[in-house]
Amino acid sequence: MHKAPCTKPNAPERFGALKSCRVMPKPADESPAPTPQRRQPTPSPPFMTPRASGELRANLTSIRDTFSNRHHSLDFAYSHAHYLRNRVLAVGVIFLLLSPLWALVDAVMLPRELLDTTLMGRGLLLAGLAGVLLLAKLSRERIGRIRLSAGLLLALPAAFYALILILLPNDEVVRLAGYAFIPFLLVAALSIFPFTLVESLAAGIALLWLLAFAQMVDGSWLTPAGLEGLWLLASLLVVSLAANHFQLSLLMRVYRQATHAPLTGLLNRGALNLHLNKLQAWRHAEDAGGNPPACAVLMMDIDHFKKINDTHGHSVGDLILSEFARVVTAQTRTDDCVARYGGEEFVVLLLNADRARAQDVAERIREAVERHHFPDHDHQRVPVTTSIGVAGLQDDEAPQQALERADAALYRAKEAGRNRVMNAA
Repeated sequence: MHKAPCTKPNAPERFGALKSCRVMPKPADESPAPTPQRRQPTPSPPFMTPRASGELRANLTSIRDTFSNRHHSLDFAYSHAHYLRNRVLAVGVIFLLLSPLWALVDAVMLPRELLDTTLMGRGLLLAGLAGVLLLAKLSRERIGRIRLSAGLLLALPAAFYALILILLPNDEVVRLAGYAFIPFLLVAALSIFPFTLVESLAAGIALLWLLAFAQMVDGSWLTPAGLEGLWLLASLLVVSLAANHFQLSLLMRVYRQATHAPLTGLLNRGALNLHLNKLQAWRHAEDAGGNPPACAVLMMDIDHFKKINDTHGHSVGDLILSEFARVVTAQTRTDDCVARYGGEEFVVLLLNADRARAQDVAERIREAVERHHFPDHDHQRVPVTTSIGVAGLQDDEAPQQALERADAALYRAKEAGRNRVMNAA
């Protein structure tokens, strides 16, 4: 008797592969088949290169995230705005210092009647730059104002250049020293800021129009020198767009590593505390007639998680934590915040949710966890339940106190027998 050779099973059939090998009778006139030599597996390098399809998918996702801010979370939008604000303050100070120094060049190169016009324009530019710096400095938590200050910082020098081109006679424009460099300087400055590709592209197109207008005024439009200038500015714009993409991608990667738990992909405890503080500040800012938006905190943990680790091993415990995070996230809205508080504890921040709605969401999460199939390494179901404490955000309490009240409600749910929802007092 000999065994028929077994085909290599697919991944889902691996555990039942031995049963698929039948025992076949050996013919009488057949000589024993030589034993095939087992092929030694080639050792893989310690750091394997990802497949090209995986790299392509990652690059496409990165381009989607840097193309516009549509897919950015609110928490990253705040971090991005703070980073952008620091750049606006730094570059704004540089522009504010360089503008008066360039007036000395105008005093040497321009006649008196032209100098008065440029000095008036520079006075308006200095006042505008000072206003931009003040706006950026006062806009610590105002994302829209920070983005507006960044746009104005680039628009003001461009408007100053356009104003000078309009006010000066066409035959005197050629006497302006260094003004034609303004569009190139501003396109190069785009690479300093973590703008999205849409924002930089819009600014670049506007600066191309500015250069075309300047060439129409000085008579170089569609000349070899004019076309060379347009080509150079377009090339600088492409470089700036690439710099924006890589800068914003790096910022998003650093942000995610600093604020997200690697196992579950959820916000970590430090990011949760910041998010909760911003949520309370947002409620006070949206307060209309003493009636701020209702928000709630859910604190939950996995029942008997230590027993799961002891019975199935920590690797299965990690799988359950990751799957638990996915189940909880599926039961919440995109505006809500889901975070891993520590160990097997998780926190959900519900926006625009009163106590009754928070109770319904918590009960829905509890039922979804109880029904879900949490597998072990043999794809056998591991029974998992969760206990949840619910607390509404109060107007006169610190954000940390809401977490403490939700934690106290969670403790009472576990004392009452687990796998249940309790409201905070």
